[in-house]
This record gives sequence, structure tokens and C-alpha cells, in this order.
Amino acid sequence: MASQSVYEFTVKDAMGNDVNLSIFKGKVLLIVNVASKCGMTNSNYTELNQLYEKYKEQGLEILAFPCNQFGEEEPGTNDQILDFVCTRFKSDFPIFDKIEVNGENATPLYKFLKSGNWGIFRDDIQWNFSKFLVDKNGQVVDRYYPTTSPLTIERDMKRLLGIV
Repeated sequence: MASQSVYEFTVKDAMGNDVNLSIFKGKVLLIVNVASKCGMTNSNYTELNQLYEKYKEQGLEILAFPCNQFGEEEPGTNDQILDFVCTRFKSDFPIFDKIEVNGENATPLYKFLKSGNWGIFRDDIQWNFSKFLVDKNGQVVDRYYPTTSPLTIERDMKRLLGIV
């Protein structure tokens, strides 16, 4: 049977532990495939941090999934990625195991995220920092291009969080 929400998935965190995404029930999620050596790394991590600081108390959770499928811009181990993100950007949001988002080995979560009716988007993720906005019921409500600045998503987040 096809999955109905992101809460049905279990993923690995960067330390290799299983994380059942149902622990995020009732939160608004921004799911992002990240990379440490991309031209968009600085702006994305900086803005994701700003959003997380501003809205985590109101129920926002950002889930970052390192991926090396685009220009090999995330070549490091999980430890190196964590060190980079925590040292350079002081990010507090969860960083997960390095995954594939496209192709046969795409993680089931990403197969689910991409299965929506996205109009101009092809199924595949185009590049690092593609973003999926998920409502408090685990439903994907929007998908944003890699070039979309996280801060431009703030209005959509606030609506889902019930902040006017």
C-alpha cells in the first residue's frame, strides 16, 4: 500500500540511529537535501538557521538530508558533514544520514516526497537544497526549487504554523 504521510517512514540520523518520523507529528516540517560544497550552501544554511531560530518554539522542524548526487558536492562522511554544519553554521536542526534522492537507490522517504502532483517539476530532484514543506498532518503541501531562498518560504510556513 502506498504511504499516506511522512510519519510512516523511518530514516537514519547522521549517527546511524533509526528515527521514526512520527516523532514529528503535529509539527510543520521543511525537508531539504543539503550539501557542504555547493554554491548555495552558505545562503541556505544561514537562512534555514534564521527560520529555525524564529519558529522552532512554534512547531517548525527542519530535516536536513545530505546528498552527494549533484556535482559530488557532499563527499564527506557523516561525521565530517556534522562537524561542518555544527562548527561553521551552528545549526541545531537534525542532520540525517547521507542518502540518495534520485534513481533506483533513492530513499523511500524521497520517493514519497517526489510522488506529489508537482506540475512543472519533473519527479527528480534538480539539485542540492530542494525543499519540501510538510504540514502538521505529515502531508507534503509544497515543493520549492533549489534556488528558492528559504526566507521566501516563511509566509507559507507561518500559514501552516497558524501564525498570522
